[in-house]
Amino acid sequence: MIWAILALIGVPLWLCAVAISVLVLRNRHLRHRPGNVPVRLLPPGTTRWRRGHGVWVSDVFAWRGSPAAWREELLQVVGATTRSADAEERGHLHRLGGAPVVADLTTTDGIVRVAAAAAHRPALLGPFAATEQASRK
Repeated sequence: MIWAILALIGVPLWLCAVAISVLVLRNRHLRHRPGNVPVRLLPPGTTRWRRGHGVWVSDVFAWRGSPAAWREELLQVVGATTRSADAEERGHLHRLGGAPVVADLTTTDGIVRVAAAAAHRPALLGPFAATEQASRK
């Protein structure tokens, strides 16, 4: 339907195809960057988990919604802890495996919950992974 509308207003279809290809390739490039973690993010005050990809840059968790959601957030984190997702959370966390991990990231604005597959636990904590391992001992 959108193709027909664009063709009627005079936009060449090849130009639309190029634009879509650029978006797809940009998303693919971002998903394959070093330290990338596929996550679900639950912002404070909401009940819906948003899917996306995150990466740590020092103590800042950079999150980008996907696919092409045009939503990015930079969260300055002062502390992080992980736990296993409870039964209610597992019902909302799709495509993260059977035992997803939830990280509570303490920011200057409150607590943001981020979930990932259990295999991504160390990458999910980023620079706070060493402090959590020390507290478990």
